[in-house]
Amino acid sequence: MAFNHVTKIDDLVSVRNVLVSLFDKTGIEAFAKGLLETCPGIRFYSTGGTYKALAAALGDAAASQLVQVSDYTGQPEMQGGLVKTLDFKIYLGLLGEHYNEAHQADLKRTGAVEIDMVVGNLYPFQKVASQPGVSPEDCRSNIDIGGPCMIRASAKNFIRVASVTDTADYPALLSELRASGGKLSLATRFRLMQKAFAHTAAYDAAIAAHFAKVSVEGVYTFA
Repeated sequence: MAFNHVTKIDDLVSVRNVLVSLFDKTGIEAFAKGLLETCPGIRFYSTGGTYKALAAALGDAAASQLVQVSDYTGQPEMQGGLVKTLDFKIYLGLLGEHYNEAHQADLKRTGAVEIDMVVGNLYPFQKVASQPGVSPEDCRSNIDIGGPCMIRASAKNFIRVASVTDTADYPALLSELRASGGKLSLATRFRLMQKAFAHTAAYDAAIAAHFAKVSVEGVYTFA
């Protein structure tokens, strides 16, 4: 398999399409309002409770600048929210390279858009697993799948995409966007990538460490 080796990129990338999927929604309303003010024509794509939080934050602008992921992909969420963002159109938008003609043709063919920023965090596995008497099934249910995939894809494509996983970064990002006319630098995207992979690595390590110490004997009834 031939890997893409990119040499031509933009230092400053305009933030126009933002994918937002959060368990911890701390600060997202102020961040969304700030993005709306600093990034002309921005559009938000979101799911579930995050969509509702964004709708409240954006007010009248939500009608034209907030999109349900299921409306964008044409696929409803799986029962229980198990599958929301795992879709070909989403990952074309996350992984597509701006100066790759084949990638741009795929985007055009599917009606997908380049996603310039991901704002995401994960199910609270560590918090749930630390509770006294917690069951293996409770822990299993709190293993996030779509979130890490989305974060990793956006972080891999830091040459174009900002992967935002830390709510503490919201103010500094808004400051940079205000100063640059709605654009983020390669240096910022690279720093966010470093944090994003550390975030998902710690999450997976916590899952592995927990399940190395538990047994599922007697937890389930065989069909």
